[in-house]
Amino acid sequence: MSAVTDAVRVTLPANPLGQSFRDSMVIAKRNLIRMSRIPEMIVYGLIQPIMFVVLFTYVFGGSMRIGGSSSAADYKNFLIAGVFAQTVTFATASSGAGIADDMHKGLIDRFRSLPMARGAVLTGRTFADLVQTALTLVVLAVVALLVGWRVGSDGDTNAGKVLAAFGLLLLLGYAFTWIGALIGMSVRTPEAATSSGLIWLFPVTFISNAFVDTGHMTPWLRHIAEWNPFSATAQACRVLFANPGQSTSHAWPMEHPIWASLIYSVLIIAIFRSLAVRKYRSATA
Repeated sequence: MSAVTDAVRVTLPANPLGQSFRDSMVIAKRNLIRMSRIPEMIVYGLIQPIMFVVLFTYVFGGSMRIGGSSSAADYKNFLIAGVFAQTVTFATASSGAGIADDMHKGLIDRFRSLPMARGAVLTGRTFADLVQTALTLVVLAVVALLVGWRVGSDGDTNAGKVLAAFGLLLLLGYAFTWIGALIGMSVRTPEAATSSGLIWLFPVTFISNAFVDTGHMTPWLRHIAEWNPFSATAQACRVLFANPGQSTSHAWPMEHPIWASLIYSVLIIAIFRSLAVRKYRSATA
């Protein structure tokens, strides 16, 4: 009886969701171990956002003004949320390059021979990138505090709202890594993935409210910026951080930036995860 029971247990299929989660965590662990063995990947990933904080704060901070304020400190507090959002979205390029590198080296072919969920390779990679993004945000927040950024500079906030703001940033970063995953599956080399990732990231981040008040833009450009998912997250963070730059726009994402940020991020994940996994399956069929 015991032998029959054991045989049944062996032949019964595993829970697909459970198996997919376990396989994804194995791949995520593999990528995190790889990152820890190549520390320059982490170091160089931290240098760029730190440079943005310092350069924008001290180079542009003295000449930029937000709303009717003439204080350079107000622009500094306005700026940091935009730099945070830019940092998490720029992780897209490295995610795409990493997946393209795995494809180029034949790693996908080796995983295909294993009894694992098809989407686990991409999901595990994006989870690992999310951990690296979280580490980058922690370091960046410390640097921002050192240069004078303060939460609650334009109102009241609390620890829960601050953590919620960082949660929205990580959710946006995770959503954008799926765009990077699709790009990485669609090109032939890591270099092409990096280049193609940055080409669209620059207009997305700069045609937004990250670094300037959209009220000073021409009407058609302002509408694009106000409906930009990137702008919604930056604005939501300013609201939760209680920093200057509260929008007077009547565009729905600017009036409800927290909800807009959540909806945008979830939609991006749903759409681009489906496309990336489909691309992965067709590439390994």
